Amino acid sequence: MAKTVALLRGINVGGARRVAMADLRELLTSNGHTNVSTLGQSGNAVFTARGAAGAGLAREIEESIEGRLGFRVSVLVRTARELAIIVAGNPLPQAAADPSRFHVAFLSENPAGEHVASLDPSLFEPDQFRFADRAVYVWYRNGILESKLPYVWEKRLGVTSTSRNWNTVTRLAEMSAG
Repeated sequence: MAKTVALLRGINVGGARRVAMADLRELLTSNGHTNVSTLGQSGNAVFTARGAAGAGLAREIEESIEGRLGFRVSVLVRTARELAIIVAGNPLPQAAADPSRFHVAFLSENPAGEHVASLDPSLFEPDQFRFADRAVYVWYRNGILESKLPYVWEKRLGVTSTSRNWNTVTRLAEMSAG
């Protein structure tokens, strides 16, 4: 049984696809997971998974949400160890001083090499990004609203993604480590 983090994509934004965190905790508990806690209102859950983390667990959560709440939500999962590696492996340490503009885009899988190679970083300046295992570190230097990057990951890479700011990423890593 491993500490696991579930990241729900696109919930509680603009009044659509509402998921109360109490409902999410109850859903995960009823699926047999333990020590369930949530962070914020944007779909971050930390729990001890009853089985292995991975695509099967993500599908289980997606299907449970659809069955109980009536709509589909993409879910990405990471183990505590994977999240710790993301935090420790930050290739843009100077960006951590600007945590509201520094994000990690979690990816459903590693994108094909040709998709990654097709992204010319100079086209997105002053923003910066670096790829990692199923993740992209992104520094929105002038804020996310001024950037061309937020929608690039899914459109250009052909993967599902969900982003969290650095404060949320480090807090989830702390919660899952304990």
